[in-house]
Amino acid sequence: MPKLTVSLGQMNIAIGDLRRNTKTAEDLVVEAARRGSHLVVLPELWATGYALEQAKELSTELNVGVFAQVSTWATQNKISVVGSLLEKRGLQVSNSATFVAANGRLMGVYRKIHLFKGMDEDRWLQPGSAPLLMELPWGLTGIAICYDLRFPELLRRYAVQGAKLIIIPAEWPIERIDHWCALLQARAIENQAFIVATNSAGKTGDKIFGGHSAVIDPWGKVLVELGEHPGLATIDIDLDYVDTIRARIPVFDDRRTDIYG
Repeated sequence: MPKLTVSLGQMNIAIGDLRRNTKTAEDLVVEAARRGSHLVVLPELWATGYALEQAKELSTELNVGVFAQVSTWATQNKISVVGSLLEKRGLQVSNSATFVAANGRLMGVYRKIHLFKGMDEDRWLQPGSAPLLMELPWGLTGIAICYDLRFPELLRRYAVQGAKLIIIPAEWPIERIDHWCALLQARAIENQAFIVATNSAGKTGDKIFGGHSAVIDPWGKVLVELGEHPGLATIDIDLDYVDTIRARIPVFDDRRTDIYG
């Protein structure tokens, strides 16, 4: 199944308001499924926003609470769902992106490796310790979260291991939105992979997030991009195009790992 229909669910997150955000997200999932999407990507921490001082109260363990709701949505709408949530792990809380398949099965969990000190993630959250690469019907797929985008080593690792698609949920502030757009294109070009990235949009707490969720192809072309307001974008992508681009400019064959590891 090299062809994939993907939707970007760009939403305005109400800080700490689980009920409101869950309703918003469910509406996006339902509409994405109505459009025939195989996959819908929601933003980072879409259920709570950066209400990190309340992280312990707002977080839930995998397979219960909001995680269980996502599984139900996936099953009912026959669509895969990705987005990050606050995951309770014993006494710790992680910023965890789950990939839930269309049958409701949890295919993998990626816990954000690089915590952003600028938004106090390091004070309240436990960093992840492993990348996540999954074999899915359309090909190998990796996940990163927001600030991870600034660390090309992680996405390069996915690409070297064969990833054709990298999914990035984010809450990226509007004052740095030029960085977001430039880095998404750079990561797509250098890794010759599709980048599917969903940001939040509008005011959440005391921050304004910049939107510009996008799907970028392995040549660096922006296939679809939302603006600075909430919305849903849907597009078909052909994962075989990755092989075409990697054959055209064989970056991975020409790497000098004997010199730089």
